Amino acid sequence: MKLTAKGRYAVMAVADMAAQGASIRSSLTDISRRQGISLSFLEQLFGKLRRAGLVESSRGANGGYVLTTSPTEMTLDRIIFAVDEDIKAHGCTPEAKIACTGKTDKCLTHNLWGALENHIEQFLASVTVQDVVDGRLPIAEMNSGEMEAAE
Repeated sequence: MKLTAKGRYAVMAVADMAAQGASIRSSLTDISRRQGISLSFLEQLFGKLRRAGLVESSRGANGGYVLTTSPTEMTLDRIIFAVDEDIKAHGCTPEAKIACTGKTDKCLTHNLWGALENHIEQFLASVTVQDVVDGRLPIAEMNSGEMEAAE
């Protein structure tokens, strides 16, 4: 399973905006330069983020994008799903006529992959953009605690 560039770059761009100041208008050119993301790719992503209501845009000399929700309230799942990303660990889809095995029955690990998808979705729903900006991630806290215990 892999999160594609769309989801990763959308989170990077929104976190960049939050780091600059949530109420400050950011140009895609500036985000592109700071994060090393192609401008044309950002344009595609921000069209989706705007349609999802996560950012607002304005034109003109002081134009750019601004977040519509506080970074302390905007969770990563909203950003990723806004750019049409599905977190998928299954080899099958519920609407498919055939199951994981290519036949009519589920594979032995079907429920495992479903549980993993649910865990990832819950994790992304529990982390805010501000958590990312501040470096307050559950895994980072766990790793630092494990490192202290090992010392």
